[in-house]
Amino acid sequence: MAGGPAVSYGLREAWDAEADAWLAWARRPGPTTYGRFHRDAFLAIVPGPAGLTLDLGCGEGRFSRELQSRGHRVLALDSSRRMARHAAREGRVWAVVTADAARLPLADATVDLVVAFLSLHDMDDLAAAVAEVGRVLRSAGHFCLSVVHPLNSAGRFTADRPDAPFVIEDDYFVQRPYVEEAAVEGRRMTFHSVHRPLEALFDALAEAGLATEVLREPRPHAGGRRDRLPSFLDLRACRV
Repeated sequence: MAGGPAVSYGLREAWDAEADAWLAWARRPGPTTYGRFHRDAFLAIVPGPAGLTLDLGCGEGRFSRELQSRGHRVLALDSSRRMARHAAREGRVWAVVTADAARLPLADATVDLVVAFLSLHDMDDLAAAVAEVGRVLRSAGHFCLSVVHPLNSAGRFTADRPDAPFVIEDDYFVQRPYVEEAAVEGRRMTFHSVHRPLEALFDALAEAGLATEVLREPRPHAGGRRDRLPSFLDLRACRV
């Protein structure tokens, strides 16, 4: 398996504990990064509806609902029972299931499209999850994913000003967990993720028989420091 033996960082438990906070964070009113630019940038690389669409790591289900509203038949899946419960309570998707992305409860070659929108970096075993994607996808099926860009997760800005230096202090090539705290208008959120170098993702895709078709590094074009550094990496791959 790409990236060596799996290491447990306890991410499922961490995100299960954050489920209520994430619900409030994801559904807060007002402009968000998701609504301002990233949702539409990612949707631009997602194929149209055909057969079954699996939303891998659906969280509270906001992107699942987006896909369902666009004609997809969406199976929303998350390893966190509390996250899946929030997604199921909201409804508006075909089905919601709680399961491990590294052991999908689906037969071989039964899915036409898998989407993982900002979820792979929150999973303990990325390589096993991607291998499962390759297993359940039909021939010529697609896998669309978005992750925190490895350059972004490798370092930090030293200040809030637009011209602040970006510094990488640790070894970029070493996979490691990290935690980020955020606060907006009284809402607080703790993000639990794993930094992995680019080769860990692309090795996993290649081993799963997935060939990259499109790669994007979306920019917010907001005139701030985030225009100088890719926050996310969006990718579409095809089952070969």
